[in-house]
Amino acid sequence: MTELLTAAQMQAIEQDAMECSGVTGLELMERAGRGVVEAILREWPDMAKTSQKAVVLCGPGNNGGDGFVVARLLKQRGWEVEVFLYGAMEKLPPDAKVNAQSWLEFEAVSTIGEDISALRAATENTGIFIDALFGGGLARPLPEIFAPLGRLFRSGEIEVFNDMTEMFEYGRIVAIDIPSGLCASSGRVIGDFAFKAGLTVTFERPKFGHYLEDGPAHCGRLSILSIGIDDEYFDLFFEASTMHTFARVAAPPQGLAKGQGHKYSHGHALVLAGPEGRGGAARLAARGALRIGSGLVTLGCPYGALAENAARLDAIMLREIDTPEALRQVLQDERINALCLGPGMGLNARTREMVEVALESGRPAVLDADALSAFKSRPEILFEMLHKDVVITPHMGEVRALVPEAVAAYEVPPRTGPALSRHGLAVGLAGLAGCTVLIKGADTVIAKTANHMSYSSTHAAHYDRAAPWLATAGAGDVLAGFVTGLMARGFAPMHAAEQAAWLHVQCALEFGPGLIAEDIPEQIPAVLSALLFK
Repeated sequence: MTELLTAAQMQAIEQDAMECSGVTGLELMERAGRGVVEAILREWPDMAKTSQKAVVLCGPGNNGGDGFVVARLLKQRGWEVEVFLYGAMEKLPPDAKVNAQSWLEFEAVSTIGEDISALRAATENTGIFIDALFGGGLARPLPEIFAPLGRLFRSGEIEVFNDMTEMFEYGRIVAIDIPSGLCASSGRVIGDFAFKAGLTVTFERPKFGHYLEDGPAHCGRLSILSIGIDDEYFDLFFEASTMHTFARVAAPPQGLAKGQGHKYSHGHALVLAGPEGRGGAARLAARGALRIGSGLVTLGCPYGALAENAARLDAIMLREIDTPEALRQVLQDERINALCLGPGMGLNARTREMVEVALESGRPAVLDADALSAFKSRPEILFEMLHKDVVITPHMGEVRALVPEAVAAYEVPPRTGPALSRHGLAVGLAGLAGCTVLIKGADTVIAKTANHMSYSSTHAAHYDRAAPWLATAGAGDVLAGFVTGLMARGFAPMHAAEQAAWLHVQCALEFGPGLIAEDIPEQIPAVLSALLFK
């Protein structure tokens, strides 16, 4: 797990460290600037061999102070450095002002007013551009004068590309803390545009915005550096804080090995299917539950779908379950200890009644797809029935059906920050539902309470876990099956959801491009072998 912080959390921790340890803001700023220079030289080692030209854009806050430190250190290495300041020198915070004065011992500073033509001209022959404009503290759109240096978004579509890509090698744009214009607490662009970097250097812990929403596409490669704040300040802060943290699911799961026992020792999952011609989704879920290690899996379907499913199933058992009463009868077998409802069931009264019976039983359950959408006209009825041992696995369209006002607010382009986010939606929905929520997508967000959240991502820009080919029909049904199978094995709902999300991505990485949903469960043997026998 990797802890993610909001901008406010990081500021509070830095303040606490300065008050308690005696370290000064000036010292932290010096360490940050030195770390940025070291990160640049690690990323592009050729720059350490010869002098280069750098342009540093400093803002009116402490992010700008970091930029002045970077400029001074590069100048001391023999580089040609040009510094631009947005704002007035006399209005800089005290520490930033000290470093600005230090820079003035080397060179002058060009002040930006309403015209950035000099800044644009300076970038034409530069080797590297440093974005020290606003960083994580920004809670409003970037000033419009910087639009030519940003990447303009309107209606979710890119209309104007970063002019810098035509000036010099795109990758050599470096953001300090986070690209300016990006909300550090949500990962969303505030306003119409934000800067886009090839390398982002942040300190101590990553922020939400580095990994979520628009963040990965804007941050490029991420370097996380220590500036000497002891871990105890993070631990103490989280113990005392009601603000949430967020964990990145990025480590191999535990507890997947089967030691001893028989098939019933590892659970019996029941997956309910829809009518004839609609069974594919439920079969994918059932296959996922079996491959993930549930000792037995039964697929229950209407009489008319028995022949179709029998032709496609072998190790998965088949049962006629056509009515709510039939489901009650089946659930008298207490060995059935996890349920999956929704994939391919249909948007009808039967689905709603089946969900009601399943939830009345108190069994651990996964509700996906139609089991959620069948309640879109009266979601409060579903919320009243849900219990703590349930995992709901909606995609954003299904979230919209359950909490339309919250999704409508989320979909409004943010004009101030911190912006609404997918993890905020997940927390809110978990609070309403009283159960674990897994919102599927390129950023899969999992929430149980405001203090227990995680995510797993397949975004193409998401570093070592990128598997964009998971965007294929039926992948979500397999994920629902994974969660169900793990709950059948005894995993708690939140843990099952986190483990399933990790394994889902790992299966996609194992297979590679060209993946279809049927391939996902078949990668589990190789994935588990690599985990258990490495």
